[in-house]
Amino acid sequence: MAAPTTPLMPHATAAWLVDNSALTFEQIAQFCGLHILEIQAIADDTAATKLTGRDPIRSGELSPDELERGQANPDYVLKLSRQPEQSRRTTGPRYTPVSKRQDKPDGILWIIKNHPEITDNQISKLIGTTKTTIAAIRDKSHWNYANLQARDPVTLGLAGQREMDALVAAAAKKAGIDTSPDLGKLGEDRAALIEQLQAERVAAAHIAEHGEPVQHGGTALEQGEALFRR
Repeated sequence: MAAPTTPLMPHATAAWLVDNSALTFEQIAQFCGLHILEIQAIADDTAATKLTGRDPIRSGELSPDELERGQANPDYVLKLSRQPEQSRRTTGPRYTPVSKRQDKPDGILWIIKNHPEITDNQISKLIGTTKTTIAAIRDKSHWNYANLQARDPVTLGLAGQREMDALVAAAAKKAGIDTSPDLGKLGEDRAALIEQLQAERVAAAHIAEHGEPVQHGGTALEQGEALFRR
């Protein structure tokens, strides 16, 4: 089996490194296999989901000496330590801790809404649930459907990010869905994110200097955008 090239949970690891190290955003992005704008969004708390940081030193993915070398030299590229071999089940249903079992319907609903190409059989294997439960959520006959909230099963801890990505890619390929990125849209999203981050910083700086938001009203983001464009 090929050695891993990125941490097992890259976004959570990035969140921990942002809060607990002096590494540059570029170093964190390279180590976690993410775009530098994602690191910037995590640092500025603009990510859609607030992440709980995952300590890569405690997990054995980064040695303390390697972290020190990276903090001492902003051009240094961190190297991932070898991870301990993970145990894998060979047969039987996926085990889910009791504390997380109540989250399964939310994870199923998220997959149904965001990846309709994934089959019930694939969902069942990924999350460890029955096809009857999946069918009930699909046709909205589930006993608690009114209270369900579509939430990413990776965020809920019901599946791994790599496992989820592999399943989505396989299902899309089988369904003949083109998953190649729209470069034009990516450029627009990148520009919009940068402008949003700049506007928020301007608004925060204005409040820090004057002790109050801009007087013409609006949300903090709108006020920041107004200042940014002056």
